This record gives sequence, structure tokens and C-alpha cells, in this order.
Amino acid sequence: MLSRLLLGSALTAMAVAQTAPSSIEVANLREDVRGLVQRVGDLTLRVEQLERDNTALRMKADAGGKSYATLAQLNESVAGMNRDLKAAIAMAKTETLQQVATQMEKLANQTNAALDSLAKAQATRPAVATPAATFTENYAKEGVNYTVQKGDTLAVIAKKTGAKQQDIINANKLADPSRIVVGQALFIPNPSGK
Repeated sequence: MLSRLLLGSALTAMAVAQTAPSSIEVANLREDVRGLVQRVGDLTLRVEQLERDNTALRMKADAGGKSYATLAQLNESVAGMNRDLKAAIAMAKTETLQQVATQMEKLANQTNAALDSLAKAQATRPAVATPAATFTENYAKEGVNYTVQKGDTLAVIAKKTGAKQQDIINANKLADPSRIVVGQALFIPNPSGK
């Protein structure tokens, strides 16, 4: 049950980590989760060993007729072992829960910080202003797609395709026509399709 909780925490941490702003934070979160999983595995092994020891003592107690110990001594020994086992299990659970709580709080704080950072970045992002009056809809709505090649300018593209430069600017809403780049896809209005 505890390992499922940690696995769920690990998956949550990975999902949160994907929204985190830096790869260092993601790596730190993954390392923390890996450490928790390893600690739970160590504690599970410890509990299993205590249970084996308890079983061995019970088997010795059952074979009481073959030993020189009295039944009262065996019962006292088994009761003491059971108390030790219960105390060890309780301590291991407490330690694990404290570590999980600490890590969960740390993850929650990092997640909140990342979300706040993203929210602030969204809130302070300047709006891209493209004046609506600059672009007209007075161009052919039919045309072809064109991928900008090395050496292309808007004038070269217009000459190659037979389209007007202003129609290409309006159709693609190019705020700065001199900033087209190689590989950029442009819609070229068909000059005869108006």
C-alpha cells in the first residue's frame, strides 16, 4: 500500500516536473522520489527480516518439549519479540511517513512556485500588437503554399509566383516583410483568384 502511494507520488512528481521551468528541478524531484522508493524498499526488507525472526522464534517455542527452557520462558521470549517487532514496524512507518510528508511538502512548494512563476510570466507577457488597419482582406482566398528558400525575399517570391507583394503581406499578416526566414511557410494568393 505504501509503495503504491510512493509510486503515485512519483508519477505525480513526474507530471509536475514536466511543467517545472528547469531541468535541474526536474532532476532533483526525480532523485528525491528515487530516494523515497529506495528507503521504502529498505524498510520493507527490514520488516520481512523481523517477521522471519519472529517465525523462527515461534518454531522454537513450538518445539518446547525438546528444549530445556520452560514454557513460561518461551512465552515471555515470544511476547518480547512481538513487542520488539511491533515497535520496529511502528518506528519504520513513522519514519517513512515523516519522510513522505516532508517530500510531499517540498514537492507541493516547488509545484506552487513553478505555477506562480508560470502565472506571472503569462500575466506579464506583453500583448503582440498587430494593427488591424495595416492588413486588408483584399486578396485572393485561393492560392498555394510556398516554403521560403535560401536567397528569397518577398519581391523574389512575388516574381516567382506572379502574386503581388502586398497580397502576400496581407494574407500572411507579415508585420515586418523583411523578416521572412528559410523554411517559413507562406500562403501565396492566386492573382487570378480574386
